[in-house]
Amino acid sequence: MKTFRIILVVAIACLLCGLPASAKDKGAKKVQDLPVKEQIALAESAAPVHISKDATIMVFGKDGKLMEARKGTNGYTCIPDMDGQEVPDPGCGDQASMQWMNDYLNKAPKPGNTVPGITYMARGGWHWEKDGKILMHMGEIAGAKRVKEPPHWMILWPFEQKTSLLPAVPCKFGTYIMFEGTPFAHLMIYQDPMNMGK
Repeated sequence: MKTFRIILVVAIACLLCGLPASAKDKGAKKVQDLPVKEQIALAESAAPVHISKDATIMVFGKDGKLMEARKGTNGYTCIPDMDGQEVPDPGCGDQASMQWMNDYLNKAPKPGNTVPGITYMARGGWHWEKDGKILMHMGEIAGAKRVKEPPHWMILWPFEQKTSLLPAVPCKFGTYIMFEGTPFAHLMIYQDPMNMGK
């Protein structure tokens, strides 16, 4: 499990360092500049408390690199920000999710997780769209528009539009396949993780 955390730290640090200036410098305070206590609270806000309270918590140091603030016991890892936009989008995922994210960020040909991964993003997130498609890219692209996502959770496992009959873009039903037609296609569920089971 320690290996997955190390991989995640390196992968996300690389991602954040590569974000365009316009995404990082919109006048909002950078997450890495927040006190550790606030970063921990942000990270914990990604998932229901019964998960986040026992999760490993990673926070950003002043150098922008992730470091472990609390060792967890349940196999989940929570971080205070995923995309470096002006509004933080914390995420909390299990070990299979960490493998999936590492492979995605490092441009592997396909995800290496052998079981479905679960990731929670109770504060929502961001994606980029162009010509009616969601792009497999987390930074600005000419002609693409940035879209804010509502609170959601994800199943990081292969899904196909043809067999599932689910849409490939967000719709009124709140569930769709992101990155359809690629090895990184996965299920997005626009359901607030904090209200699940209520």
